[in-house]
Amino acid sequence: MSGLKQSLQLRLGQQLAMTPQLQQAIRLLQLSTLDLRQEIQQALDSNLMLEAADDNNSVEVDTASDSDSELEAGNREDIPEELPLDSNWDDIYDGSTSYSAPDPDNQFDLLDNQASASGGLHEHLLWQAELSHFSARDFVIAETLIDAIRDDGYLGQTLEEIQSALPPEWDVELDEIQAVLSRIQRFDPVGVGARDPREALLIQLDQLDVDSPWKAKARELIDQHLELLVTRQYKQLLRRLAISEDQLQEVMALIQTLNPHPGSAIDSQRTEYVVPDVFVRRVNGEWRVELNRESLPKIRINSYYASLVKRADNSSDNTTLRSHLQEARWFLKSLQSRHETLLKVARAIVGRQQDFFEYGEEAMKPLVLREVAEEVDMHESTISRITTQKYMHTPRGTLEFKYFFSSHVMTVDGEECSATAIRARIRRLIAAEDPAKPLSDSKIADILRAEGINVARRTVAKYREAMNIASSTERKRLA
Repeated sequence: MSGLKQSLQLRLGQQLAMTPQLQQAIRLLQLSTLDLRQEIQQALDSNLMLEAADDNNSVEVDTASDSDSELEAGNREDIPEELPLDSNWDDIYDGSTSYSAPDPDNQFDLLDNQASASGGLHEHLLWQAELSHFSARDFVIAETLIDAIRDDGYLGQTLEEIQSALPPEWDVELDEIQAVLSRIQRFDPVGVGARDPREALLIQLDQLDVDSPWKAKARELIDQHLELLVTRQYKQLLRRLAISEDQLQEVMALIQTLNPHPGSAIDSQRTEYVVPDVFVRRVNGEWRVELNRESLPKIRINSYYASLVKRADNSSDNTTLRSHLQEARWFLKSLQSRHETLLKVARAIVGRQQDFFEYGEEAMKPLVLREVAEEVDMHESTISRITTQKYMHTPRGTLEFKYFFSSHVMTVDGEECSATAIRARIRRLIAAEDPAKPLSDSKIADILRAEGINVARRTVAKYREAMNIASSTERKRLA
């Protein structure tokens, strides 16, 4: 058996090192404006070198002074022109920096406005139950019933299942549960806790004034002929209700004031605010893009504290000052890098979508991330990050950057048409259709093909469903 032989080998290789400064630049790049406000505020609170600027100048980036020479060489790096943002942020970032680490003494989010479940409907019903003078026994039944109500307002369990969830020794009868449920169904929103749309609509109808026109016929229609209404069998309805077309329209108008999904009246999502990052305006016949500088607080380096940094002083206080000064400069430089990238990408998008700003959605051109990435000489993942949760205020509304990107469909003459333009055309065709004879998906596909746009019926159906437009059968109305 031969012995093992040890040897030394030299290997050369390249590896990307994600410095804390580069990580910070990436993080700021992908933050929304509201999140960035919070990040800036945390930086102001944690770094004594930063202060809010009182003048109208933009974010101060370069505060070069004699103290530059006092920074250690190992910390004097520059953010590269091309950030390697094609890497996965979660792979190299643990979720906190000196600016974003959570404060254990303050768990409140200063800008906590992201959409998240708040249990709005259940809390709203429980609040009303507490004010309804239920007995202790009935209140427990009410709580059990409310817990079984889904977000759409319907009761998600049978009365027998509710009965089995109550204490067996109480010997609660189904009639007791029904009595409590009937009271809950009159809570706001009226009809909540119903078992099906028919019950929800009838409960709401009962709350209307006795003298409401067509209330009796509306009750008859909902109670006995709801399936005919859903399937648009108007001739059958006219015959069974023994009324004219005009009278049927009056009955349907009354029913349309009711809500078949009462739970939707209570929004269980927090408001999600949108702050535009850029403004798009037409100036002298040209579309111009400007940063919304008023959306962010203006900050700068405190010149007094920066002047306290002493040359060749290794005391703990001076080391702390130097560290804060370096972090402050990197933070300002990262902010400036974010602003420049945002503006560059926004201008590229506006330049390619000028027809949209001139003529509307139907003039939208197909656009993919790669095209913008090549124009601004950045990686596609950079464009993906900078277009997420970033908004531009335009004469046609406040739109997310990602709105301007869409796939393409080939036209008869070999050109490309964007999916957004096709959806807009479908929406316009449906808006102009005869309500008594709505356009089918096949008919819409035929019209588009006649206009030179090759789309299949299933593609039209997919686009229609994405816009939450009902099928031709469901759109049918009385003439």
